[in-house]
Amino acid sequence: MKLTLFTDYSMRVLLYLGAREQRLCSIGEVAKAYGISQNHLMKVVNELVRSGYIESVRGRFGGIRLGKPPNAINLGTLVRHTEEGFDLVDCGSCVIAPACGLTGVLKEALGAFLGVLDSYTLADLLARQPGFAAMFPLVSEPAEHRAKI
Repeated sequence: MKLTLFTDYSMRVLLYLGAREQRLCSIGEVAKAYGISQNHLMKVVNELVRSGYIESVRGRFGGIRLGKPPNAINLGTLVRHTEEGFDLVDCGSCVIAPACGLTGVLKEALGAFLGVLDSYTLADLLARQPGFAAMFPLVSEPAEHRAKI
């Protein structure tokens, strides 16, 4: 199973924000921390804001932050939301699909994959690596962003 970059970036944004719950972050800051495209990240952030995973605060001292507590962000639910489809192979156009049995096995495997993700939250990931925030170089930020929100 291979997840899209959209899902990958969604998880990265949530991890970054979860490690910095005490302040607002900018999209540019997150992009710089991961070395990824700010333009692509903006699309991801817009969807995460639209779906309530994160909040956007407008204005001069605005930014983004988690829209829910980390323990309320389920990884399985997030992956289902960010992935467009879960067809591992195109069994619909295969002439042997009704007899081969592969379709059922793949559905079972996908169910197991999503079942594991369903058993974890963002809080679980953050708790596994208590020093996660320290992995990123310090990014220059306005003093207002360093204050508690």
